[in-house]
Amino acid sequence: MRQNRYFATQVVLGCLLLLLGALGLYFQQRNDLDVFITLALAQGGVYLVAVWVVLKEGRFPGLIPVLVFALLLRMAALATPPYLSDDIYRYVWDGRVQAAGINPYRFVPESRELLALRDGEIYPRINRRGYAPTIYPPLAEALFLAGTRISESVTWVKLVMIAFEALTVWILVRLLRSLQLPPERVLIYAWNPLAIWEFAGSGHIDAAAIAFMVLAVWARRCNRPGLTGLSLACATLTKLYPAVIFPALYRRWDWKMPAAFGAAVVLAYLPFVSVGRRVLGFLPAYVEEEGLISGERFYPWKLIHNVWAIPQFDGVAYLAILLLVLLAVAGWLTFRKERHPGDFLTHSLVLAALTTVLFSPHYPWYFAWLLPLLVVVPDLSLLYLTLAAFVLYRVRTHETPDSLFSANTWLYLPFVVLVTARCIWHRFKWQIHRSVHW
Repeated sequence: MRQNRYFATQVVLGCLLLLLGALGLYFQQRNDLDVFITLALAQGGVYLVAVWVVLKEGRFPGLIPVLVFALLLRMAALATPPYLSDDIYRYVWDGRVQAAGINPYRFVPESRELLALRDGEIYPRINRRGYAPTIYPPLAEALFLAGTRISESVTWVKLVMIAFEALTVWILVRLLRSLQLPPERVLIYAWNPLAIWEFAGSGHIDAAAIAFMVLAVWARRCNRPGLTGLSLACATLTKLYPAVIFPALYRRWDWKMPAAFGAAVVLAYLPFVSVGRRVLGFLPAYVEEEGLISGERFYPWKLIHNVWAIPQFDGVAYLAILLLVLLAVAGWLTFRKERHPGDFLTHSLVLAALTTVLFSPHYPWYFAWLLPLLVVVPDLSLLYLTLAAFVLYRVRTHETPDSLFSANTWLYLPFVVLVTARCIWHRFKWQIHRSVHW
């Protein structure tokens, strides 16, 4: 009887997510971004109920319904053109350029040398095509090449990203079982609206980076340092940010992991070094364009300046302090003795969350990499960030420093409240426990 009740709960919640997703696709076609964001946030509310049920009850009646609804949610978004981002057109273009035997870091898309590769479907939709060479690391470029050899279409590339998501889910299920946790908790990743819309909907390459990162976590769990280093390098060579959790996955005095990581990075860049320093692509210019040097893009920096303006405290100074904080935390985690076999998972989440909050990315998909770690170390405040990140889309079309600050305030103020409430609650429970055992 109880199993039937929770199976029905699961089905009802999954159907609600599908209904809200269908409405979201309808308003995408009508180009009504505000209504779409409202529906995505509503999906987030339904999703939180599903997460609460699976954590409270330990497990749903089975893993299969979780996976079926996860697939259905993605298939609905797969069939429609990208709406929230146009990055996928650059992926297809980079694959086409490499297939022509040209180094993708050498030319911007508008270069005369690439004139023969232009078409009417992909080329006109490439962002920054007049001044920016590709920004993506080598393994991402290799995936663009491999992924577009079957079909140079955005639908096919999105399908490739869904395949990487399937790999992520499979590894997470194995990881949960190895930790003696209910495999149904993979719902925390598989049903999250951010992952659905950003990977199945927009086809972001972050899906591949997350899959490699989860593989690195699994390899660390299996005590395979060489595979850990190789997998983490693959994640970093797809999108740079997974490198942050290196200290959490590293075992003291182990040389295999860093050796594998370093060797993979060197080998991945070798095919592209003919362009010299340009092998970094658009990254140096991107740092300046996105306001990382001025500091305008960092919410904590902007908050400090709104309260207490410090002329010398620019983006470079903030980045230096941020780096020192991360190095201090990383050093403490590296040399701290692990009390439990799964401590490295908590440490990974700490580093990932700290980096995300301090960098305060203004692209919602940069919050998605927290999800696999939240499957094994759930945290309401971080789950909130992955859902509320959709508010950042409200300022994408008419973005100003003030509008971005306002959107970030709506994003981070409730996050701080949730973190504070959790700290107070844990303190209260500790005091009660201490008084009972006194």
